[in-house]
Amino acid sequence: MPLRREMTLEKLNSRSGDNLPGWFSMKVVEVREGSLTMEYAIRPQYLAPNGFLHAASVIALADTSAGYATIAHMPEGATNFTTIELKSNFIGTATDGTLRSVTTCAHQGRTTQVWDAVVTHVESARTIALFRCTQMILWPKG
Repeated sequence: MPLRREMTLEKLNSRSGDNLPGWFSMKVVEVREGSLTMEYAIRPQYLAPNGFLHAASVIALADTSAGYATIAHMPEGATNFTTIELKSNFIGTATDGTLRSVTTCAHQGRTTQVWDAVVTHVESARTIALFRCTQMILWPKG
C-alpha cells in the first residue's frame, strides 16, 4: 500500500494526545513510503528499578512507531488495525538521551502488515532493540 498523502507529520503527531504516546512525548520525525521514524527523550520514569530502561518503555516506542506506520499506509477503505503479534530482542540499554525507532515495512497486504523496528540510542548510535510486529487490518462489517 502506498503512503497515504494526508498522513503528514503534524497529523500523525496530533493523534498522540493524552494517550500513551502523548504521555511518553513520542514524536514522529519522518514518514515516507514504507517507513516511519519516531523518537522520545528518556526520562527517569522510563527506567526499571535496576536503573536501566524498562523493557516496556522500549516496546512502547517500537510498537507505537509500527502502529503509526500502519495508519500511514492503511489500504483505502480500511477502518482501523490492531496488533496481533509482536516480538522484541533487547541487545542494549541506556539511561538518558534520546531513543529512536526506525520502522520499515516487511509486508503490506490487505489483511495484515508486518513491520520491523530498530530502536537505537541516538547519542551513542547503539542498537537497543530489534522489534517485529504483525498488524491485522480491520474492515467495515457487512
